[in-house]
Amino acid sequence: MSAPLCTADVVFTTLHTASGRRFERITLNAPKSLNALALSMVDAIAERLRAWAADPDVAGIWLDGAGPKAFCAGGDVVALYHDIRATLAGQVPALAAAFFEREYRLDYLIHTYPKPVLCWAHGHVMGGGIGLMAGASHRVVTTDARLAMPEVSIGLYPDVGGSWLLGRLPAGLGAFLSATGAPLNATDARLAGLADWILPPDSRDGVLEAVIRAHWSGDAATDRRRLSALLHGFDHKAEHRNQWPPSRLLAHAQRLADVMAQDDWLVRARHLLALTNDPDPWLAQAARTFAAGSPTSAALGWEMQRRAKHLSLADVFRLEWQASVGCCMYPDFAEGVRALLVDKDRCPRWQPQTIDAVTPEWIDAHLRPWHTGPHPLADLT
Repeated sequence: MSAPLCTADVVFTTLHTASGRRFERITLNAPKSLNALALSMVDAIAERLRAWAADPDVAGIWLDGAGPKAFCAGGDVVALYHDIRATLAGQVPALAAAFFEREYRLDYLIHTYPKPVLCWAHGHVMGGGIGLMAGASHRVVTTDARLAMPEVSIGLYPDVGGSWLLGRLPAGLGAFLSATGAPLNATDARLAGLADWILPPDSRDGVLEAVIRAHWSGDAATDRRRLSALLHGFDHKAEHRNQWPPSRLLAHAQRLADVMAQDDWLVRARHLLALTNDPDPWLAQAARTFAAGSPTSAALGWEMQRRAKHLSLADVFRLEWQASVGCCMYPDFAEGVRALLVDKDRCPRWQPQTIDAVTPEWIDAHLRPWHTGPHPLADLT
């Protein structure tokens, strides 16, 4: 292992393997902010990934986060809030437009990367963290992982490909998760297809050492199979499986399917609100989060999943760029960040205040093109 190189809040380390080929390690290194993604971090990671894709001596990528609490708790939305506040009404905030474009480019690059990418996700994995993890060829969650797409509480919606990812979950589960921000444990994440392997947090050094000892061929398909077999050996140890938390999704699968069965979002909302006093604390908290969240965000998240069902991943990222910039042009995103993370009064004033006041025309207004000339993500294929 070579000495690490630091760029802003990202550390790059080279793992020299027994085959002579390298695994390159990317570590998000902003633990005080739970490794929240800033634009400088996005740019640093994307630059290295593009260079390594063309390097025949690089066999694969390892992506993780520093500190005991989180892989990545999302994007730096406070910076976006200040950008929105500093921008004249009616103008597209420059930082927001750039951040969403480059973040989505990075996520798409990981989804389409020509070499194995192992993402080691521990602790909090939220929003932009799920965006980084989702496209990795090998997604490891640790037994302490807590995954969520909690954007409804800040007036956004599950972006970073979440419209594509959640919309493909079974039995309305994606609609439930986007509207409630309900947290998933490691077992839930695997059952929902958001993760591939579950390992204890303290097994990371052992897996790293196994990667270093392995003989990598340089052929991507062969090396993906080799990495899968390596992780399978750790994942199937009995002492590791005994640490898996019980699945809440499995326990409530039929109830969630019944609640989210309606296409009409007003009927769906009423079913969700009926759970606020449920005896199960996980369901009750999910319903209360929905009740307190942005009505526009809930409706927008559902509409994005509906549209994403028939789009390619590239088209989803293009639509998400429009939706995310649209959220910056309307009140709820800035208001949600203010209430939760800036003033911290936890009393957002949503506009509109109830979901029955959210019209299809209001959602369409968020989704209109906000660019002049070609779409900023037009070149994604």
